[in-house]
Amino acid sequence: MAYTTDTRSAGLGQRIANLRVTLADRVAKNKIYRSTYNELQALTDRDLADLGISRSMIKRIAIEVSQAR
Repeated sequence: MAYTTDTRSAGLGQRIANLRVTLADRVAKNKIYRSTYNELQALTDRDLADLGISRSMIKRIAIEVSQAR
């Protein structure tokens, strides 16, 4: 028995469910980004140097961490 799936004709309910999942994922990633960014910004220059991080790297690191989820 063969089954076919037509993703183009997703009903309104499915599209809303997909939107909710997408929004929830973005909110979670944003929360991780903000948390990581704020924690790294709170460190002193000496603490950052011990970790091998410069202040200019903080934003990129926070983005990478949030996207790894």
